[in-house]
Amino acid sequence: MPQTELPSFAIIEHAMHHVRNKSSGLPIARDCAITINFHPDVLHGDELVIEALARDGAYRSQFETGISNGAMSVHQDSGRLLWESRIFGGAYDSAEAKARPKYGALNNQQIAVGGSPRFGSAHLRLRPDVLDRATFCYPDSHLDPQHFGVADKMGLLEAVRPVDEPLDHYVEAQIHGAIDLSDDVSAIVLDPSFRNSAVERHAHNLGCPVEWHPGFSMPESKLAYCGAYRGERIAELAASLFDGPNLTPACIAKARKSRLADLQDLKRVWHCVARFGSPVSFQFP
Repeated sequence: MPQTELPSFAIIEHAMHHVRNKSSGLPIARDCAITINFHPDVLHGDELVIEALARDGAYRSQFETGISNGAMSVHQDSGRLLWESRIFGGAYDSAEAKARPKYGALNNQQIAVGGSPRFGSAHLRLRPDVLDRATFCYPDSHLDPQHFGVADKMGLLEAVRPVDEPLDHYVEAQIHGAIDLSDDVSAIVLDPSFRNSAVERHAHNLGCPVEWHPGFSMPESKLAYCGAYRGERIAELAASLFDGPNLTPACIAKARKSRLADLQDLKRVWHCVARFGSPVSFQFP
């Protein structure tokens, strides 16, 4: 049977079997949740990402939405398609976009702002049973990882070491199959700068509980760090976005909405806020 005719459960079984054969070690603790960090205020067509989530009732992969806060490639000969082919033994090579895995992080450190804040100020916290249809790698899949795991064979955690870039310190998770917001998500966790906003309003329509983390908030005193980290041009852009004493995700959201700056530059500003304005102090340099 050609792979395009394989039912989705057979593709998932193929992918997970391939990763399982590269994994070793003991099972993971069941209180380690998978989280999916994202920016709820990014536009998807004419609506916010979180608005689209509420309408669809499901979280979709970058291959379906065309939106990514990491690397994005839709060409068969490059980028994520090649990484997936190598990691999953070709299981998804001919799969439809909707059948491809979704990406998150294993929040094994139980970080309040999610396992991979590099990718956004908000996160979905997935239910424990999703662990059983997830695969894991360290480091990120675009860095040619050599350490792999599944829920009952997670020796890769022993390979996790501190890195020079704190935002890269996460175990990537690939979730196989659909992510239904009502059935598979235990909560959406938002930044408090979005209280009483359209983001909060749409969050209450997702079909899962809404929670709040302590909040990203970068003071002006950290702008010098931004210059050394992402360049003086990005530091100057960050300085222009302050709306009060601190730079927050809501400030960056206003810049996105008004198209005041290039989206890639705003992503770099976000990296500064995520690193130097995080409520998780051990992530600071």
